[in-house]
Amino acid sequence: MATTFNNVLESEIGTTESLALTSASNARVTVIGLSLTNLTGSVILASIRVLNNSTSESAYYLKGVPIPPNQSLRVINGGEKLVLSSDTSLYVQASQDDSLDLVMSYVAIT
Repeated sequence: MATTFNNVLESEIGTTESLALTSASNARVTVIGLSLTNLTGSVILASIRVLNNSTSESAYYLKGVPIPPNQSLRVINGGEKLVLSSDTSLYVQASQDDSLDLVMSYVAIT
């Protein structure tokens, strides 16, 4: 089993869902840190949706969470983790165009 530590950086996420991460069909992924930053001068709403690509089932991890102007929201920090099974995707969306940055750290086990 190989274990790799990785980062995802997504800038200026908007109203169209942005694919942030897809786990490989032979891997398990654990998100160990996830931060969203509002780039605007007004409150925006952020959503994160998890999709199982094999079954097409999805669920929101966050839905319409307000982030104050020019502030960050630490979605996953400290001891909290989000475990994604194989062939699972994570999508991020904001309520305004080009308004949200994402920084995510994860561990992949293959």
